[in-house]
Amino acid sequence: MVDIGKFFHENGYYFGKGIYSPDEVKLMEHDFDRVVDQLVKSDENINARWGGRLMDALDGGESVIIHTHNIQSFSGVWLKAFQQDKFLDITEKILGPDIMLHHSKLFCKPPEKGSPFPMHQDWQYFPSAKDSMMAAIIYVSEATDEMGCVRVYPGSHKELGRTDGMMGGGQNEEITKRYPIEKATVLEAEPGDVLFFSYFTLHGSMPNRSNKTRKSVLVQMHAGDDHIEDQNRHTNVKLVLRGWNHLATRSSVSRII
Repeated sequence: MVDIGKFFHENGYYFGKGIYSPDEVKLMEHDFDRVVDQLVKSDENINARWGGRLMDALDGGESVIIHTHNIQSFSGVWLKAFQQDKFLDITEKILGPDIMLHHSKLFCKPPEKGSPFPMHQDWQYFPSAKDSMMAAIIYVSEATDEMGCVRVYPGSHKELGRTDGMMGGGQNEEITKRYPIEKATVLEAEPGDVLFFSYFTLHGSMPNRSNKTRKSVLVQMHAGDDHIEDQNRHTNVKLVLRGWNHLATRSSVSRII
C-alpha cells in the first residue's frame, strides 16, 4: 500500500483514482455545466488563455479556456465535494489535520481549441509562509493526452523550490528549456480521479485537440498553521475544510482578502 504522504513529498504529486463515485460525479458535472452555461451567458471575459511566447508555441496564438474562480460560490454541490471524506482524507495525509481552502478554479477546455498551459510553478501567484500550499485537480470528465491532460515533472518541487519567472509566460528560458513539456510525465485521468500536487511542482498541459470537452476543478489548499504572505492580492476565501485555522483573528476573518 502506498504511503501517500511519503510519495507526495518525494515526487511532488499524488494521483488519487476513483475518489468520487459515479453518482457524485454525475451531480458535480451537472453543476459544472450549469456554471459554464451561466458564465457563457454573462457579459464578462471568461477566456483565461495565457499570453506569451510559450503559449503561442503550443497553440499557434489562439485557443480558449473557460474559467472562473470559486465554483463553490455558484454551487452547493461543489462545496460539498470539497468536504467529501475521501478527498480530505488524502489531503490530510499531505497537509496534516488542519486544511484551509484558499480558492478554487473551474477549467473548461473546449473541443479542438482548448488552451494549453506551458510548464510552470504556482507559488508566485499566492506564496504561503511555510510553503504548504498545494493543489488538487478534481476531474468530472476524462482527461486523455489528446484532450490536454496535465503533465508533471516528478521531483521538480525539490529541485527548483522557489524559482522566479516560472508563471508560464516564458521569463525563465533556462528552466523551460531544461524541462520541456514534451518530456514531462503524462497523467491521464478518469471522471472521479483527483491529482494532488505541490505549488513548486512543474506542471502544464497541451491543447485539447479532441472532439470532447475536458472538465476539471482545481482546489488550492494549505495547512491551518500557514498563511499567505503579506501584500498578496489573490482571491483567498479562508475557509476551513477540516480541523482548525490556527492563525485566525477577528480582523483577519473580516477582510475580503
